[in-house]
Amino acid sequence: MNAGSFALDINRFRKGHRSLIADSVAVEEPLEIRLGFSTTDGRATKSISITMRTPGHDDALAAGFLFTESIISRQGDIASIEACGPPAPDSGNHNVIRVELAENVDVDLGRLQRHFYTTSSCGVCGKASLDALRVTGVEAHQESDIIFPERVVISMPDQLRAAQETFEKTGGLHAAAAFDTNGEIQALMEDVGRHNAVDKVVGRLLMDDRLPAAALGMMVSGRASFELMQKTLVAGMPLLAAVSAPSSLAVQLAREFNMTLIGFLRGETFNIYSGDERICL
Repeated sequence: MNAGSFALDINRFRKGHRSLIADSVAVEEPLEIRLGFSTTDGRATKSISITMRTPGHDDALAAGFLFTESIISRQGDIASIEACGPPAPDSGNHNVIRVELAENVDVDLGRLQRHFYTTSSCGVCGKASLDALRVTGVEAHQESDIIFPERVVISMPDQLRAAQETFEKTGGLHAAAAFDTNGEIQALMEDVGRHNAVDKVVGRLLMDDRLPAAALGMMVSGRASFELMQKTLVAGMPLLAAVSAPSSLAVQLAREFNMTLIGFLRGETFNIYSGDERICL
């Protein structure tokens, strides 16, 4: 077994015949994110998230989660990230990760009291949607000269699929990728949760000190939900493209914050729900 998938024997039924074959399935295990931070009484530690994820790039996932939830605002807010606790008995994966914040980082304890709980399918639950995003100080994108050619947009699904190593084995993972206006992928991550894949991409860019990413777009393998739009926005990206449908709240967010939202990106066709000025022929 590797971090993303494990092999097993299964029975396949096809046209009235049964056969024993080797197969691979995507790994799904919980990850607890613990935050260490300074208080007036000294250092404190708090568990702030439990998410079902595919093991791998857990440091990027934790960093991206903290950034897209506006708990931190820059790379320098993180002093260290490390796995802790005993490894899981079945897989050997470390399913607890601890993020130590720098001494001078102020932590909003009220925000932490909400104790985010995420699942592999729904994204962050219990949010007050657009109202919660407005109070974090996120601003709408300004008009700029960042343009994504049509040929770049339509090339992204094939590039995403070609780079999905674990998906090819399991068929069970989502993927997200940050790409530039030339169609070059700058970061790509897979995960059983679509929001986790995006957090891993954002976290990788944060750890490389590349945020805000005003010249990059985000490509996702599933639908365009509010959570994915929010994370793309907080990362400073002006564009989100998805192979499937957007939700109504995702469209509302895109239009309010002057983002480009593309859905049903398949073959040489796609729909633009907001920000068509960033797409050129």
